[in-house]
Amino acid sequence: MALPTFTMRQLVEAGVHFGHNTRRWNPKMAPYLFGVRNGIHIIDLQQSVPMLHRGMQAVRDVTAAGGRVLFVGTKRQASEIVAESARRCGQYFVNHRWLGGMLTNWKTISQSIRRLRELDEQLSTGALSGLTKKEQLNLTRERDKLERALGGIKEMGGLPDVLFIIDTNKEALAVQEANKLGIPVVAVIDSNSDPQGISFPIPGNDDAIRAIQTYCDLMSGAVLDGIQAEITRGGGDLGASAEAPIEQIPEIEAASASEGAAQPV
Repeated sequence: MALPTFTMRQLVEAGVHFGHNTRRWNPKMAPYLFGVRNGIHIIDLQQSVPMLHRGMQAVRDVTAAGGRVLFVGTKRQASEIVAESARRCGQYFVNHRWLGGMLTNWKTISQSIRRLRELDEQLSTGALSGLTKKEQLNLTRERDKLERALGGIKEMGGLPDVLFIIDTNKEALAVQEANKLGIPVVAVIDSNSDPQGISFPIPGNDDAIRAIQTYCDLMSGAVLDGIQAEITRGGGDLGASAEAPIEQIPEIEAASASEGAAQPV
């Protein structure tokens, strides 16, 4: 397995180059903009391609060293994609709401995670059968609320080594906390974003579902490549594993490959 590859054409097909209306922009993004079309800023993909590759390489290096990656995307169109991509590569995610202090107050968050595990165990073993229906319902609701907020990080076991963020405006608190702790941030920055505080900025559309899917597929592939590198360096034999590693092929690549196969010779 190698670091996933992509082309500028794939980014164009996913709508990565579309920014926001020219009235909604951050002047700090000017260096990353190509121009304006129909009142919409166009992002310069000549810069996005190498910057996306650098972000993927950073994520790959972290996982190759045994580090943890936290995927963050709580907006409606990113929520499910972020969770699915993180699970696919065995990493962690926040896709419901970023709680203040999730990184800077990890001790308190750890206590909430312990509470979530206790409720999970009690509900799964039937230990609450002696309680009234109302009490059981209240505990179930508490568990569900904690699961939405912390379910993606309950197995993380400590602070992440790098954050991958979709929409830095919505996740500004996550960026602030990561900066305060010195945790590097890989993030997609749209034409209305602030690139300050982002270690590995990736200029691109952070609203289109196909664009978000593309970023997440590439990042999960980078994580898997890093994990394989770590196992290989440690002398592990992937072929001897009970479960073979899964090669992640982004749908966008598969689609373009099938289109090529359909061309007459």
